Amino acid sequence: MSDIDFDKEMVGTIEVPEKDQMDLDALTAWFTAHVDGFEGPISYTKFKGGQSNPTYRIDTPGGSYVLRRQPFGKLLPSAHAVDREYQAMHALGPTGFPVPRTYGLCEDTDVIGSKFFVMGLADGRSLWNGALPNNTPEERREIYNAMIDTMADLHLRNPGEIGLGDYGKSTDYCARQIARWSKQYKLSETEHMPKMERLIEWLPQTIPAQHESSVVHGDYRLDNLIFHKEENKVLAVLDWELSTLGDPIADFSYLMLNWHNPADGRAGIMDLDLEKLGIPTQDEAVDRYVARTGYPVPPMDWYFSYNLFRLAGIIQGIKKRVIDGTASSAHAKAMSERVGPLVDRAYDFAVAAGMD
Repeated sequence: MSDIDFDKEMVGTIEVPEKDQMDLDALTAWFTAHVDGFEGPISYTKFKGGQSNPTYRIDTPGGSYVLRRQPFGKLLPSAHAVDREYQAMHALGPTGFPVPRTYGLCEDTDVIGSKFFVMGLADGRSLWNGALPNNTPEERREIYNAMIDTMADLHLRNPGEIGLGDYGKSTDYCARQIARWSKQYKLSETEHMPKMERLIEWLPQTIPAQHESSVVHGDYRLDNLIFHKEENKVLAVLDWELSTLGDPIADFSYLMLNWHNPADGRAGIMDLDLEKLGIPTQDEAVDRYVARTGYPVPPMDWYFSYNLFRLAGIIQGIKKRVIDGTASSAHAKAMSERVGPLVDRAYDFAVAAGMD
């Protein structure tokens, strides 16, 4: 069990470290030109949570906003795609899907030193602990059902009808993801890991058939959702950096991994008494998703291995940034130490899925 209370440690803002400070004059000029109703002056703090793209709370006399930018410094190819985050939210918002309001995307790195976008502040509850210790069993079930239903609703939207028809290739999602994260892992490799090498070899040879295509979030979990303050419904889905078009079952199985992740204060709920807590079992969660989407969900061992492999590739990038001194979060070092255990678990699920 982790000693960290993630609901306290990762929620809220801190004073902006010197290395993450922005040019306020340039930022004010951009807001004046691009944000309707903007009134200065600007003050800002940095959100605690988030490892990849530094995220700030922008406060003004007329209201509050959120600014999300790429890290300063050298970036891996295709990583930190704030422009894609903005594109996804900008398209989904008018459909009624719960995302923050979008105000503008700045691709001119001369303004603050990196690309950024500005969105509305979703004023609700941020939950990190999958056990939901401050809720009743009835409330927990409502929260989990809302989380599953919102993902299902995302997967049911037709990308072509909402302006995201060209947001990615609609086929061969897992093959493309495996290739991408194999490449990113190699670019940020810090040590030789034989199990990772075996997964890089085995996973592309054993990909299940993709039957559906949809917008996929890519990192859909409890702490990337903002819940309504009074009701147990999703107010906003955040962190669309890894979104694209792809296999909804791969996306859904990533959420289902939390039923197999340790209950360490983050989203994992493995070995908890789910019935007593009021949290749906994995089978109940799958049944609810299938009833809402009509998409068949096959055995998930291969998908669990794939998702853990992908997560190891992502966190290896954080590990490299920790070593290089460019990581954006105080918890990045602790996060980076998860690579080895993730690879071990990905390997074990691969064996369960038939890997020799």
